[in-house]
Amino acid sequence: MNPSISLIIPVLNEAQSIGLVLASLPAGMFDQVLVVDNGSTDRTSSVAAAHGATVVSEPARGYGRACLAGVARLSPSCRTVVFMDGDASDDPTDVVHLVEPISLGQADLVIGARRGPRVQAGALLPHQRWGNRLATWLIRTLYRAPCTDLGPFRAVDKEALLSLNMHEPTFGWTVEMQAKALRRGLRVVEVPVAYRPRIGTSKISGNFKNSLIAGATILWKIVRLRLTRPDAA
Repeated sequence: MNPSISLIIPVLNEAQSIGLVLASLPAGMFDQVLVVDNGSTDRTSSVAAAHGATVVSEPARGYGRACLAGVARLSPSCRTVVFMDGDASDDPTDVVHLVEPISLGQADLVIGARRGPRVQAGALLPHQRWGNRLATWLIRTLYRAPCTDLGPFRAVDKEALLSLNMHEPTFGWTVEMQAKALRRGLRVVEVPVAYRPRIGTSKISGNFKNSLIAGATILWKIVRLRLTRPDAA
């Protein structure tokens, strides 16, 4: 077991998928597996606990709030933090590729980029693809840095993560991390990962209103952080 890697999985009504996700994790990869229940009304927490995860309750809704609740529970020995969704859209075995650049001292933040032949048809809806292209174009333009995806499946050096002073409570968590990392000169790289249709209904992409809100939040966050001093962001 590697005592330096912790996994945070924010979940909301993922009873159908969380057991499959946890059972598919590479054996002995993580010292700590935190499933943060963001107010589920199904058996998500009990299924996660039955599969050996430490369940953290964060009843105040918001993806960022769930991630922050997980960060607050990281063990002192943690050196690398992995974030992954609990809907089975990610391939847990890809975590090996995500953490490698950090363990080799080549990166501070590694984004799982959903591109290439291992992205299954229908895994990303048309409005997701369009919104992702717009957001990443904005990052490339404003930050002068390569960027093709805002994928939530990612690994980050713990000390680097803490230095970012993350506070976005909802949809803008992932882009806040990337934008702040670029503003502060951290080494950000992408690694292609698999992506497949999620189990269950998405709370964001499966809802047109939520998709619009999320998209607007992400675009504004990209612009606002670029206009903010790195030490004040």
